[in-house]
Amino acid sequence: MTVIHAREALLDGVITAGVRVTLAGGRIAAIEVGAAAETGDERAGLLLPGMASLHSHAFQRGMAGLAEVRGSSEDSFWTWRETMYRFALAMNPDQLEAVAAQLYVEMLEAGFTRVGEFHYLHHDRDGRPYSDIAELAIRICSAAEASGVRLTLLPAFYAHATFAGAPPTAAQRRFVNDLDGYARLLDSCQRQCVSSGHVTFGVAPHSLRAVTPEQLAAVAAMLPDRSVHIHAAEQTREVEDCLKWSGQRPVEWLLDHASIDQRWCLIHATHMTASEVARLATSGATAGLCPVTEANLGDGIFDGRQFLNFGGVFGIGTDSNVLVGVADELRQLEYSQRLRDRARNVLSSDQLPTGHHLYQSALQGGSRALGAPQSVIAVGAVADLVSIDIDQPPFAGVPAAQLLDSWIFASHGSVDSVWVDGRKLVGGGRHVKRDDISRKFVRVMKELAAA
Repeated sequence: MTVIHAREALLDGVITAGVRVTLAGGRIAAIEVGAAAETGDERAGLLLPGMASLHSHAFQRGMAGLAEVRGSSEDSFWTWRETMYRFALAMNPDQLEAVAAQLYVEMLEAGFTRVGEFHYLHHDRDGRPYSDIAELAIRICSAAEASGVRLTLLPAFYAHATFAGAPPTAAQRRFVNDLDGYARLLDSCQRQCVSSGHVTFGVAPHSLRAVTPEQLAAVAAMLPDRSVHIHAAEQTREVEDCLKWSGQRPVEWLLDHASIDQRWCLIHATHMTASEVARLATSGATAGLCPVTEANLGDGIFDGRQFLNFGGVFGIGTDSNVLVGVADELRQLEYSQRLRDRARNVLSSDQLPTGHHLYQSALQGGSRALGAPQSVIAVGAVADLVSIDIDQPPFAGVPAAQLLDSWIFASHGSVDSVWVDGRKLVGGGRHVKRDDISRKFVRVMKELAAA
């Protein structure tokens, strides 16, 4: 049993003073409000429910910072993608596991306690399946177990290069499955990745570019009660190509032809008309926003103001993992809205300051999108908690109600402790296994650089 005394804690959407939280059996067993600390209590400054990164491509953490050089032509998502393909073709299973473990350590240190891994690196470097078709997915599960992060594994179905069922390119050979192969992949993942109890599953038809309508319907039906994640409308060229193929835009097509509801998470959904924004917001689906990656790739700006006005639900993801941080994603999301609208506090509410509202909203969307119980500090909830060190200078003199704003907009590196399933995985800002996992990561990165 562990008892945490928090000077402030986020309870029922309100920053509350003097909270003692008792953890037992991986869950929150008791909460006392207005309580003083007792001998033996763990100490927390601001105690928060853990956040989910609802969209991650773990292997891309290994190429962070390596695609920031312009080539002979104008750079875009499509030129970045060629760099990503070359990197994806180089990694072996041991290297993938080492990179994923490093990423998940960094996520925990940044305040994420669950990750949705949109996993599409499936086969050997020559494109042939491993003897176990789920070899690389199992390595993702092993990395998550080593770090302690909760995992929603979303194996991606990828079959085509672009719309209308175009054959995949040679650079996509590690991603590609037919429906029978994908069913075997899902089956193997579910049989082998459940030992820790920290892994759940969903399906991920990669995009309308990579699947046919028939394949989309078949994949969504394979796990009928689980999450469905799909990339949609990330790039203007994607929208243009979808219009040529179908006469409709990607989000419009999905809303008209797929049973979009709370199971679904549309990743990015950047380029939408006003009608698409309203329809997606009222569909029950989650918008999976990855603001740091979307800025890094030059994707565009999601219409957050109108989406929230229509009651839409969003969560945040780290996507390419070029920079990993809860505060970084939420800050970038709000700042992109400000730059577009030339206004301040765009994604605030009448009741809550901007940072508080962003955090609460992303908590709700992340849990929904990953098929997880709502992340809250409440009796009976899973004990996935994050402590922010509010003794640092950026928090001096800040009213309790605005502590989340100071963390998101005015501080850096303030995550002090993290508990997942009641186990303390981060203390003093460092993961308990950081040294060992980072040594393996450094060795692997040197191997990849020398290859």
